[in-house]
Amino acid sequence: MIIGIPKEIKNNENRVALTPAGVAEFKKNGHSIYVQASAGENSGFSDKAYADAGAEILPTIADVYSIAEMIIKVKEPIASEYPLIKKDQLLFTYFHFASSESLTHAMIERQAVCLAYETVEKTDRSLPLLVPMSEVAGRMSIQEGAKYLEKPLKGKGILLGGVPGVAPAKVLVLGGGIVGTQAAKMAAGFGAQVTIMDVSLARLRYLSDVMPANVTTVMSNHYNICEAIAQTDLVIGAVLIPGAKAPHLITRDMLKLMSPGTVVVDVAVDQGGCIETCTPTTHENPTFIIDDIVHYCVANMPGAVPYTSTLALTNATLPYALQLANKGWKKACVENEELKKGLNVANGKIVYKGVADAWGLPFNDVETVLQNELQLN
Repeated sequence: MIIGIPKEIKNNENRVALTPAGVAEFKKNGHSIYVQASAGENSGFSDKAYADAGAEILPTIADVYSIAEMIIKVKEPIASEYPLIKKDQLLFTYFHFASSESLTHAMIERQAVCLAYETVEKTDRSLPLLVPMSEVAGRMSIQEGAKYLEKPLKGKGILLGGVPGVAPAKVLVLGGGIVGTQAAKMAAGFGAQVTIMDVSLARLRYLSDVMPANVTTVMSNHYNICEAIAQTDLVIGAVLIPGAKAPHLITRDMLKLMSPGTVVVDVAVDQGGCIETCTPTTHENPTFIIDDIVHYCVANMPGAVPYTSTLALTNATLPYALQLANKGWKKACVENEELKKGLNVANGKIVYKGVADAWGLPFNDVETVLQNELQLN
């Protein structure tokens, strides 16, 4: 198969979808790899490193899209990329369709095959291609939250861990999944007083067992959230419903319960956000203030630490990408249930229910679509 690796052009997105080591694996399996010039530069990988691994370097993004049968990316295509996408072209990347109606319609119109990292799912309901970036984003949420609590950045002027004789900051983490767990661990390591909420009692029992003594577990419900945010200095939104919009656990009206200078970091913003007032921002302009509450809503947080993020992402995506290249997307999805759940759009049809429901569009059964595609061959 012909694989294309374009340079990411989303604002301040410094990651790249494949390392030179990944290129070498594809070459070993007999595939051709085309990498856009300087695609890996911001992640610490030179064009020479890719060429030495067996890739051919192409000068423009249009060249890469034009030649490739499968495009491997990090973030969803942006508007300037839409015209470059060809019918039947396989795109393997983070899409988060449920948070972008325009992207959804664009991919339907281009009749692309869109396999989304974030909905590839194992039998135990875990999301193997979301985990590494969730780990990065969860840890970063505390790093960024601690920074924006500083007074020059409009925060309360509180040191996260306090000092002897002075109480540490209070951190509320909404969601006990990968992001929330990593955020709570980091905040606890800083010395903060941490509360983590989840709707699963079993998950809270587990977190209570593994977390340090300065982390308290509380059942997530509207009453408890209202009680907690009145005393909290930093709120981390870490709620995910695979392939669908996150629920709004904190509404606009609830901001008045918080004290001025409170910081909210909504890690779920790329899936619609779990805090109503959060809208996606960029690393260039990461924050805004509503009702004296500092909102940090960068949709691609791991892009700020691209070396770590690129290595972590490639470690997770490469085995799946190789299956797609070795077998073709149809056979790979039939034989691998995890990849099948990653299919969101196939040749003009939505095959993931959460996406169809988000925008009121027709849903097509993935099994039927796959069987029809195989019969056409």
